[in-house]
Amino acid sequence: MTGPTSATPSSVAAPQPALASAAAPVVLDWGRTRYEAAWRAQDELVARRIAGEIGDTLVFTEHDPVYTVGLRSGAADHLVWAADHLAREGIEVVKTNRGGDITYHGPGQLVGYPIVDLSARKDLHEYLRLLEQVMINTVGGLGLVATRREGKTGIWVGTRKIAAIGVAVRRWVAYHGFALNVQPNLAHFQGIVPCGISASEGTVTSLQAELGREVDMADVKAILAKEFTELWPCFSPPAPTR
Repeated sequence: MTGPTSATPSSVAAPQPALASAAAPVVLDWGRTRYEAAWRAQDELVARRIAGEIGDTLVFTEHDPVYTVGLRSGAADHLVWAADHLAREGIEVVKTNRGGDITYHGPGQLVGYPIVDLSARKDLHEYLRLLEQVMINTVGGLGLVATRREGKTGIWVGTRKIAAIGVAVRRWVAYHGFALNVQPNLAHFQGIVPCGISASEGTVTSLQAELGREVDMADVKAILAKEFTELWPCFSPPAPTR
């Protein structure tokens, strides 16, 4: 699937609504972006959410090829490919402020950035379980059974990881989020130890690999947006009216 032209920081910073729902949160689609441009745009949305200028928001994007290094100790050691190999493959490396280890983002992978206020519950672990359930329901809607895995993050099909999660929180507004492998270049995961998980512990897969067919990204976005907007009120119910 060919993604749209990569967005510049200015174009990312003023996204247009897509897949809008009558219920919160608002869902935005940024198309294809460079990671650092999207990160800056996230920061703007986080500041606006903290200030109460916007409501809860779910952003969709596909990134240009990039390895992102999380805050977990030793995460940078899980980069396998040397600089010349990275250059040949056109993959950037970016250190981030999200939790977790090193992971890959690229075309064909649906990245979701919920910019949401957690202050009603202040329970990060339950929020992570919510994101997991959203993705379990999403892939289930496409005919694939995925589950959580004891002691591991993300969503799995057996011992094959199909989605990763890594979040950050500022004044109880969450950002960063999840990455669901729809039909990315799985060979690019060979350049890292994905999420610090060795080959003996598991591998990486995608919807395309598991279903044996191409998967329409628009269909995945529509299902995931529906699942998130339906489950989010269960985590953060509206304040009672007076």
